[in-house]
This record gives sequence, structure tokens and C-alpha cells, in this order.
Amino acid sequence: MSLLIPVVQSQQPPDQILPFFRKFAVNNQKPVVMKYQSDLYHARAHKKQIQAGLKRLKKRNSREVDTLFHEQHDQVFQEIDCLSCANCCKTTSPIFRDIDIKRISKHLRMKETEFIDSYLEMDIDEDWVLKKAPCHFLNEQDNTCNIYGVRPLACREYPHTDRKKMTQILSLTERNTRVCPAVSRMVRNLLENDV
Repeated sequence: MSLLIPVVQSQQPPDQILPFFRKFAVNNQKPVVMKYQSDLYHARAHKKQIQAGLKRLKKRNSREVDTLFHEQHDQVFQEIDCLSCANCCKTTSPIFRDIDIKRISKHLRMKETEFIDSYLEMDIDEDWVLKKAPCHFLNEQDNTCNIYGVRPLACREYPHTDRKKMTQILSLTERNTRVCPAVSRMVRNLLENDV
């Protein structure tokens, strides 16, 4: 179930579209405009150009691509505050490794089987993922994580733009442009600078 109303077909500029992109609150609260929505709109509207640009980028030297992404990562996260967004927590699930399940269960003083039964399901790739979105551990009042200190590795590393060998995950990065406004902005900056 999507938490965003898709209006990608529109030819209006993002600042005119923004009021129509609404996040629905779970507790029957008024819908609110999600901050940074224009970054996600741009990624959806330019999906093919982004795919082509990242395909060109993949042909470059791996270390050079890492440097470009790491510079953008540092710059963009000076501009974007994850706590003003939390779209990743609202729309996707991390993969829970066995060690994550063990650590979080212990923190919550639950048996691992009880934790799995309560919150997780096995996906098609046989990975443990959340049963539903938004994440059960997201405090929707302030977008903080109730298990931040013991959160899954996938959450700790998201959006994976400061890691080594970025060329190996450019298809994931392309998909993340439509989930994470920071990734969208990083990729947009890189491609607009014709890297």
C-alpha cells in the first residue's frame, strides 16, 4: 500500500504539484505535505534520465565514483534533515539479519520468536522484513526511532551513499532516488554537473 498519492503524470512544475502529494497519517490526522517532496517528484519524473546517467557513471573508475558520491553525501546531508522526512521509515522496510533480530529482541525484552511473530515476515528473497509500513518503531510525531541505538544494520547504513564501491549498487541507488530525497538530490547534482 502506497503512502503517497502518485501524480507523476502531471506536467506541472514540482512547486505547483507539491500540495497534491500528501502523506496520509495513520491515526486519522489531517494529511500533511511531506517536506522535500519536490526531490522525490523530480526523481519520479526523470526516472529514465537518472537510469541513463547512472549507467554512464557505472563505466567510470570505481574510486572516482566513490569520491563523487561521498562529497555529495556530505554536502546534501548538510541541507536535508532526516527527521523532517523519514520517508524511508514510512514506506520501506530494512532487511533484519539474525543478529539484528537478536539485538532488538533483547532490547525489547522479547523472545526472538515473539519479535518475529509480532513485526516481521519473510519476503520473496527469504529475508526478514517488516510486516507493514510505516515502521512500527517510528515515532510519527517527531520522526524519531524508538529503537535507534539498536536499529538494524540496513537502517544504520541507509541510504548507502557513503560506502565504498558505489558502482556495485547503482541500481539500488536509482531506486532509492524515489524513496530518499537526499539520494535524489545527490544524484541530481551529480548528473547536472555532467559527471
